[in-house]
Amino acid sequence: MHKDNSTKTHQPTLAVPSGRGSRLVRLGWMATGIAGGMVAEGARQLAQGNRPKVSDLLFTPANVRRVADQLAKLRGAAMKVGQLISMDSGDLLPPALGDILARLRSNARAMPKSQVVSVLNANWGKGWEKQFKHFSFTPMAAASIGQVHRAQARDGRDMAIKIQYPGVRESIDSDVGNVAALLRMSGLLPREMDIKPLLRDAKRQLHDEADYIREGNFLRRYGELLADAPEYLLPQMHPDLTTHSVLAMSFLGGGPIESLIDAAQSERDRAVALLFALLLREVFEFRLVQTDPNFANYRYDTDSRQLILLDFGATRPYKASMANEFRRLMKGAITGDRAAMSAAAMAIGYFDDATQEKHRQAVLDMGEQAFEPFCLAGEYDFGASDLPTRIRVGGTALGLDKEFWHLPPADALFLQRKFGGLYLLAIRLKARVDLHALAQAALVSRKPHRSNPHAN
Repeated sequence: MHKDNSTKTHQPTLAVPSGRGSRLVRLGWMATGIAGGMVAEGARQLAQGNRPKVSDLLFTPANVRRVADQLAKLRGAAMKVGQLISMDSGDLLPPALGDILARLRSNARAMPKSQVVSVLNANWGKGWEKQFKHFSFTPMAAASIGQVHRAQARDGRDMAIKIQYPGVRESIDSDVGNVAALLRMSGLLPREMDIKPLLRDAKRQLHDEADYIREGNFLRRYGELLADAPEYLLPQMHPDLTTHSVLAMSFLGGGPIESLIDAAQSERDRAVALLFALLLREVFEFRLVQTDPNFANYRYDTDSRQLILLDFGATRPYKASMANEFRRLMKGAITGDRAAMSAAAMAIGYFDDATQEKHRQAVLDMGEQAFEPFCLAGEYDFGASDLPTRIRVGGTALGLDKEFWHLPPADALFLQRKFGGLYLLAIRLKARVDLHALAQAALVSRKPHRSNPHAN
């Protein structure tokens, strides 16, 4: 077998601490570093005759780097909880903490070759390399819970092999709890912020994402659901090489979806329209949603003009009741029916009977803003839109109102995250898309796909 022995990636490799003790040590280093940084900065400020606030000492550039770097070194759940807090609650966080957590969305470091070999030995058995003509130890991509390698089997299959970092599955619950406690104790999270429901669901999602057999099954399921849509292209899973910690798939080329920024306007518009059309089918027809809007999950083949879909670890089934209420919420926003929106928002869990009227109206105002691209007839010009900024301003004002502190259920949060992520991508590509027409077609009540086991 020809091996690529290089371990050089875009960033230096770094072994993942796989034992509970070594992971706790990393968290201890972060706490000690933060405390030391506060003392040093406090002394410097006092020497200059200033009387700094504790928050000023916490949110120094050095502490920002310490937290982000240590969470990135832990990877796994420690890194993922930072990503989830950043994406789901970023509007409510101090700007410095938002910066820390946002860095984690694209700051993974790759495993060294020795650790990759150890994981593959454990999953495929020693001598696994005999099955391959070529296996590149230089990962194509590295993320929070795993990294992807290119390989060619002796039977000719061109593959992408996703390998999970060691210890990730076993450390999920403790990592999530330890990181949340550390962020709380350090003062990096507002005391008013109740993130228990978010953390509970983060653990559940991480356990799901850490099961690569589960992800492979969802990959096959999406292939069946999109059999009628050749404009989408998905890899095929290879069951003979797939385990709970290794996912073997066919390799697909294409370029990063963001690279379309240099493409013709019509091509950018088409790609973004495909993304939103798929999302609407996922919610209202499939009732199965890939909830991670990371741009790296999409590629585009400019020759075949196919949208390539990758990474189904964050796939989430939705009950019929949730899909129907979300349909009512969207339809109410499009038609200007605030009463229908209010009933749907309460049924979903955005507020309850005890919520003050002013807060209900603020939630509905945000709902109307969130659906703005679907409400305006004709093409919506994302390149000229300041929608994320307006939503952030409204969300911050509502979230910091101590009389109203209410996190919607996880199903709603993950849908918000997906829609918001696609908005950001559409803005990046400066796309112009008639989402109103897409919504009109999607909101027509249709039966869910018959073979969807989660339809009822």
